[in-house]
Parts: sequence; structure tokens; C-alpha cells
Amino acid sequence: MKKTSTRLADGRELVYYDVRGGHGAAERDAVDRRPLDAVATASEIRHDPLLGEWVAVTAHRQARTYHPPADECPLCPSRDGRMTEIPAEDYEVAVFENRFPSLAGPPGPAAAEDGTGLFLRAPGAGRCEVVCFTSDHEASFADLTEERAALVLDAWTDRTAELSALPGVRQVFCFENRGREIGVTLGHPHGQIYAYPFVTPRTGRLLRSAAAHRERTGGNLFDDVVEAERADGRRVVLETGHWTAFVPHAARWPYEVHLYPRRRVPDMTELQADARADFPGVYLELLRRFDRIFGPGEPPTPYISGWHQAPLGPDGGRDWAGRADFALHLELFTIRRTSGKLKYLAGSESGMGVFINDVPPETAAQRLREVASR
Repeated sequence: MKKTSTRLADGRELVYYDVRGGHGAAERDAVDRRPLDAVATASEIRHDPLLGEWVAVTAHRQARTYHPPADECPLCPSRDGRMTEIPAEDYEVAVFENRFPSLAGPPGPAAAEDGTGLFLRAPGAGRCEVVCFTSDHEASFADLTEERAALVLDAWTDRTAELSALPGVRQVFCFENRGREIGVTLGHPHGQIYAYPFVTPRTGRLLRSAAAHRERTGGNLFDDVVEAERADGRRVVLETGHWTAFVPHAARWPYEVHLYPRRRVPDMTELQADARADFPGVYLELLRRFDRIFGPGEPPTPYISGWHQAPLGPDGGRDWAGRADFALHLELFTIRRTSGKLKYLAGSESGMGVFINDVPPETAAQRLREVASR
């Protein structure tokens, strides 16, 4: 992999990732000549004392780009005199700081708004990046070659290492939202990376469950769940020597797959070479199966795909006790429950956090095995 870091006209970082010796890998010296003003953010985080969770408040994001026509896409290469977020005429994988970030800047102390100490707020510190998987506007991740998918994994890994080293960052989340139904506002194949200044609520719950399981059984919760799914077999979708993909026993979404490396590691920076080499084929196969779930002639399946990585310690350290029990894994799910129908998070889900799934996990797993590539 060849990595080239540069700056956009407003000072944001842009990083190109190329397969060494690949097209355009020798030089990445195109200059962003747009007359851009400096990025101004108004992000803050506020603490919910009832749930013990942080909420980001980001008024500046109301002005972000919203469903531009394809010939005005800001993620395409800069060609024929039209300048975009990517100054190069072509690229393989590109990562840049989001112009409308949910989190940005250095950390700062939390301050109470009142004498009770209930209303805490702090700077919305951290960083948000955009990951462009390909310069082809009409493609999707499932269309990538295994070589390109491996390059994306390299980029995710490098960004995880870089962002984890920033002051105040507690957790790095690499994810892709795909499809208008999900809420995507740019059609170009891309994902995002969030560097949070706190441990996210979902990860906090996973850590507490893992700690309780360790105390009760002496075992690792993630290892035990994966082995139990493998032993049961009904919900296993795909398995290789280095990865296991299954629909979880209590899946929340109509079609939901969790993908684990066979050897537990806390984050992508510690993923072993054999698992890294095996990943592109496994992941591309899963994405292609998702597009076949509802049969021929159906539109592409909307999905969310995200890497769950171990958080860092309060001081940014990697020797934090919570990391040792955590298992890197990817969660992939769609909100489409059947042809032409979506799963909405209505009263029970949104109001009380109790999911109601219309598709039995065993049925979902069977369907995902039926649509395997021939």
C-alpha cells in the first residue's frame, strides 16, 4: 500500500491510498484550487443524566450537501474543469476530513450549566472522515475487486491507528451507510469514520455484558457466543478458516449478519495477516448475497455495515482492562424486511428500545445461504 497525505484548500487533510505500483500511485500532487472558506463547526456533546449517555448537538450540519445530481457529486474525481473534494483526476481509495463533521477539534472539560450538575456539556471533540471506496460513481462496494477491498481494509486499519492516537479519542468506528432508505445523502460509494471522545453506549453495554460473563463463567463472552453459533449451525451463513459469519440468535433486524475473525483481536490494527488476506473474499460474498436476498429485478439492498472495535482507556492507552475481553467484529444489516417494505423503528423500538423482528433469524440465515455465489 502507498499512502499520500495532502491538504484541501480549507486545510482539511486528504489521504490517498493506492496499491503500490497501481494506477496513479507514483504521484498524488494535484492541488485543490477551490476558493473555500475555513470549516466552521458548532459541535458540542451534552450528557443525558437519565441514561448516562452523551448526545452530539451539531447545528452546522443542517447545511450539508443533500442529494446532488450525479454530475455534481463532490466525491467524484476532479475532471473537465469541475473541482470536487478529490483534486486528482482519478483515485483508488481516498479519505478526507468531513466538511460537515459531527465531531471535530481538541477535547475540553465538561461544564455544568446549573448548580445541580445535571446539565453537563463539553466540546464535540474528535474527528469525522469520509472514505471513498472507488472513483466510479455508479459502483458499490460489492462491485470492487478483492484487491481493492483489501486496500479499503488497509485504509480502515491505518485510519484506526491514526485517529486512536489523537488526544481525547476513546473509540474509532468505521462504517458504511448504503441506500437512500438508510438516509444516505450522497450516492457515490463511500463510508465514514467517527473518532468519538467517549465510549459509545452500545460498546459500553457489550463491555458490561462481557465482564459479567467473565465473572460468572471465567470465559470470554464473544468467543463463547461464536462457538455456540458454530455448534448450533442453523444460523451460520458463511465460514472459512479465518472468519465466521452468522445471523445472531436474537437478531434485531430482518437480515443481520455478524462477522468475526476466528482469532479474537481487539481492533483492526491487530488483525493477523491470514485473516486480512481472507477478508476481501468473505466480505464481498456477504454483500453480494445481500443484494440477492429479495430476488432478481429488485433494487440494491440498503444496508448499514460497521466495524465494532475495542475502545481506548481514559488516558488513550491500549492497556485498558476493557480491551482485553473485546472482540473485533463487523455487523451488517438491512432495514428492508421484504420486497418493497422497510422495517421502521416505531413505538416499541424508538420509544422503549425493544426490537420486534418480523423475520426469524433461522429463516434469514437459510435465505442468505440459498443466495450464495455459484
